[in-house]
Amino acid sequence: MNRYPVWKYAVIMIVVLVGLVYALPNFFGEAPAVQVSSAKSAVKVDAGTQARVEQALSAAGLKPDLLTLDETSVRARFATTDEQLKARDVLQRALVPDGNDPSYVVALNLLSRSPAWLTALHAYPMYLGLDLRGGVDFLLQVDMKGAIDKKAESFAGDLRASLRDKGIRGGSVNRNGQSLEVSFRDAASLQAAKDLVQDQFPDLTATDTQEGGNYKLTATIKPEASRRLQDAALKQNITTLHNRINELGVAEPVIQQQGLDRIVVQLPGVQDTAKAKDILGRTATLEMRLVDESAEGRAAETGSGPVPFGSEKFLDRQGRPVIVKKQVLVTGENLTDAQPGFDSQTQQPKVDLTMDAKGGRIMRDVSRENFHKRMAMLIFEKGKGEVLTAPSINGELGNRFQISGSMSVVEANDLALLLRAGSLAAPMEIIQERTVGPSLGADNIKKGFDSVMYGFAAIMVFMCVYYALFGLFSSIALAVNLLLLVAVLSMLQATLTLPGIAAMALAIGVAIDSNVLINERVREELRNGAAPQAAIHAGYDRAWGTILDSNVTTLIAGIALLAFGSGPVRGFAVVHCIGIVTSMFSAVFFSRGLVNFWYGSKKKLKTVSIGTVWRPTGSAVAKAD
Repeated sequence: MNRYPVWKYAVIMIVVLVGLVYALPNFFGEAPAVQVSSAKSAVKVDAGTQARVEQALSAAGLKPDLLTLDETSVRARFATTDEQLKARDVLQRALVPDGNDPSYVVALNLLSRSPAWLTALHAYPMYLGLDLRGGVDFLLQVDMKGAIDKKAESFAGDLRASLRDKGIRGGSVNRNGQSLEVSFRDAASLQAAKDLVQDQFPDLTATDTQEGGNYKLTATIKPEASRRLQDAALKQNITTLHNRINELGVAEPVIQQQGLDRIVVQLPGVQDTAKAKDILGRTATLEMRLVDESAEGRAAETGSGPVPFGSEKFLDRQGRPVIVKKQVLVTGENLTDAQPGFDSQTQQPKVDLTMDAKGGRIMRDVSRENFHKRMAMLIFEKGKGEVLTAPSINGELGNRFQISGSMSVVEANDLALLLRAGSLAAPMEIIQERTVGPSLGADNIKKGFDSVMYGFAAIMVFMCVYYALFGLFSSIALAVNLLLLVAVLSMLQATLTLPGIAAMALAIGVAIDSNVLINERVREELRNGAAPQAAIHAGYDRAWGTILDSNVTTLIAGIALLAFGSGPVRGFAVVHCIGIVTSMFSAVFFSRGLVNFWYGSKKKLKTVSIGTVWRPTGSAVAKAD
């Protein structure tokens, strides 16, 4: 009756073992480390960077406990803070000889002390939020008026090009705030322009007025289009901030929208507010210029002559000089999209570029006049320019064209990212900043850990006193629930915050409630005169429906918090929902396994250790072993 088949015990053992392995990394703590990441979009961190870091540390007599390379950074872990600070100074001198033009960012960080065998199993600790690890918190205000003005200027350029292409004669297109105004001399031209706006510019609404013999067309952005453009600008700014921060290797950043025009940026582990502001304020400007292919320009490229007048010298990503003309053809503002792909004919990697009307017209004229000549694409950061690529013009270009040639898939993806990660869609300013020190974070961790442990200990003492051996089984199940909760959060690489710790404490109370229901059900069966084995069986079976109902309704509330909440509320909801699922496994499946293992093999069981069983009839009291 109360026996599990072997496969159920095997499932329990496997789940507990997996939970133990993936929860372990959280108990090793963190060690001081130095992180080397890219300071420029065009500079990559690779195995060569790792070798340079290792060589510089070795020359200074420093041996890190661990040296790792990931997609964005090289990290060296040390035993003490003194070694960490010394290593930072050494790497700063070795990798950043020019402080005004840094290629790398050398920053202090923390790394888990988990042993290599756990890391090999992809067992990592949970991320810690800003309130536990410390760091900087910014609230940025997005200038939505600037975003609409920028789009209105783009509409003005597109409208000029469309009127010219259709041969509609009129005055110049002038932008007045977020409206576009065009004057005409006759009603026919006015009507043709009005039809053009309706056909080709669905985001604009056109009205016409007449003053004497002059006709004026006023085009304004529709309210629904304005809201859509503002939302798109906000999302693009968030994406650009993600790209900037990820390229610099800041761990577990939180970048999310707040309200209609604000963005919250949290950078855990970063204590230098000035450096964080520098990260957020990075500007990358894209320019397209013609390569100087004159005899003087070629001589300057080889180093046998000076740079010609009207040209400049830049280096490409391999360090080779390229002489380009000073005249800027188009900038990143004219580039609307850049996506990697494959050429349909040669199946070679390529990058598809899309320009706005103004950029497309310039590219069309330039390509006609400079067939088979090279055009360089430069990216400028902090006033320093670098050539991304300098392909030859092999046909007439326009609003859409592609870059292809001897590039790999990775190079095509990198180039597309660099071309896209230019300026922000709308200006932003920091309106609030907050710094959380590491000592405050450590204090929060200690208080949160103590609250969970004290709550767990109090519940365990009460259960053991009130329910005897069954209380011990419930306490072990509660410990397994806590273990599985931490393990699942670690597997998901969730970020733990103070509300998450509060949800852990709540999960303990919710989990023990199921065991209380089971134990009281078993007691009730014993009071009604059932045999011990039958009472155990009936207690678990009849309590299951109540446990399922209560947990499902609580889970629905947690899912609602997860769906409609934000920030700390979502952090609480994630831990709360996972805790409910793990508690149902531990309180029912695992605890019954313990009870079956202890009592299931006893055929002539007379009593069970479940505390005092009060009988309703008579004055006699039945007490368990």
